[in-house]
Amino acid sequence: MTTPTSSTAQYRSAGSTGGSIRSGVHSDVCIVGNGAIAKTAALGFAQAGHSVTLLVPASSPSHGEGAAASSGERPWDVRVYALNHTAHDVLASLKVWGALDLARVAPVDAMAVNGDGKNGGSLGFDAFGAHTGALAWIVEDSNLNNALDAALKFAHNVQVVQGCAVRLSCGPEGAAIELDDGRRVDARLVVGADGRDSWVRGQCDIGIDYRSYHQRAIVTNFSCEKPHHGVAHQWFTCADGVIALLPLPGNRVSLVWSAPETLAAQLMDESMGELAIRLCEYADEPLGTLKPLQPESSKAVPLALVRPHALTAPHVALIGDAAHAVHPLAGHGMNLGFGDIVDLLRVVAEREEHRAIGDDRVLARYARARKEDVLLMQLATDGLERLFSANLEPVRIARNLGLNLLDKLPFVKRQLMAHALGK
Repeated sequence: MTTPTSSTAQYRSAGSTGGSIRSGVHSDVCIVGNGAIAKTAALGFAQAGHSVTLLVPASSPSHGEGAAASSGERPWDVRVYALNHTAHDVLASLKVWGALDLARVAPVDAMAVNGDGKNGGSLGFDAFGAHTGALAWIVEDSNLNNALDAALKFAHNVQVVQGCAVRLSCGPEGAAIELDDGRRVDARLVVGADGRDSWVRGQCDIGIDYRSYHQRAIVTNFSCEKPHHGVAHQWFTCADGVIALLPLPGNRVSLVWSAPETLAAQLMDESMGELAIRLCEYADEPLGTLKPLQPESSKAVPLALVRPHALTAPHVALIGDAAHAVHPLAGHGMNLGFGDIVDLLRVVAEREEHRAIGDDRVLARYARARKEDVLLMQLATDGLERLFSANLEPVRIARNLGLNLLDKLPFVKRQLMAHALGK
């Protein structure tokens, strides 16, 4: 992305012809993206008194489309999030948490983490030990987005623009996004919340470190014979990857199986009943027999570590998966995005009176604020994935002993829980 010095070329990007563009939309902030993080950021900036443009793909359905039917009629979404206290507090402050269908939200009261093998180590966390009401809340993607869409309808200083962005350029006063139909969106700050393959990040020429895990996350839902008591179960295996069963309301659980690609292909080719039989080896004792929820549905999501070389560019900030993509074994990818929103809103609110919302120093403060939290999560998730994928007996023994030792260190456990909770 270029920064022209001539005021007559204020929004001309490198290689542009400088042809005329029909006037378009002007706002303080333009947020690019259509997921929960983009929508939450739009509401947050609007609540702070800024005019906001939410730029979504042209094919996106209108807000509120597909609104929830009664909880007894709507299938359970296979894509769920384990939202921590940071996410909860942000959504509550925006009046979104109360708009969720809370009958479909399950609190996580405890976590049971298991190593591999018959004598695998184990590690437990619980809300009582963390001095909190819940460790996290399991929320469906559709439930969260329906509540955000409803809130956006009442946000008077948020305008939603549908279109295909083709060019991002910046000048002394802000940035401009040109759409393929000739319209232009002008803003003092552009926020890239457009996912792991971020178009905004690419337009800014921000490089990335990319490492494929050669795994796919298989996600689906089951009913369970025994009550789960709000416990999230996780098994770190060597050959089969990482298996997590998260509590849903009632006797239901949501599966996130981070499986090696060859195994993932087999799992997706099998029936849901066969998948349930495979899980018996792990889930039979705590949960009993698993049965597929009707209608049956599953998805496979490729997994990779993505580390951008920068979180900001002139008049641009990245948040969510555009800023960091991590392994889902800790369930905190979405929570990192909510942390991004909190810190970006804070540094903007605390900026000096003479600094614009997209000032370089303001954005540098945001990048510094996020550095430690993001780096710790990247190191933790990537390190655990490497550790538990090593198929060496000495390593297997050491990691199982490590889990057992950690379980007996209450101070360390409290520190880990505090970080995971977002407190």
